[in-house]
Amino acid sequence: MSVELTRRVDWPMIDPAQVVYYPVYWDLAHRFFEESWEEICGISYPIIIHEHRLGFPAVSTSSTHHSPLRYGDTVHCRLWVSKVGKSSTDWNYSFSDQTGRLVWTGEVTTVCVDLDSFESVEIPPIFADALRKCSEN
Repeated sequence: MSVELTRRVDWPMIDPAQVVYYPVYWDLAHRFFEESWEEICGISYPIIIHEHRLGFPAVSTSSTHHSPLRYGDTVHCRLWVSKVGKSSTDWNYSFSDQTGRLVWTGEVTTVCVDLDSFESVEIPPIFADALRKCSEN
């Protein structure tokens, strides 16, 4: 089941055109990514990093901007995992505003790494099994 998270659009996210500055969408996506771990796996991302010494850096990204977000809007993020490999995970994002209008979609492939060596490692089964359950529907 996909994860649904929300956040308000704050003033520092806005550019001179009075819309969310395009790199901010990736910042939001990463914040939602970190927040989703508790809901998906029952563990916070800081614990994964500090205690398990695992990280999930992005190795491939793509996105489409459908419509702008503005100051004061609420971003609704639907996040799901479309593929879990031995060490990689494909994350999908769909952002809409408070009216339900689609504003941004993104895809990110991450690779599980040992943070001490920064070498790719197999996703631990407890995480991989939970990630596989975070499907689109």
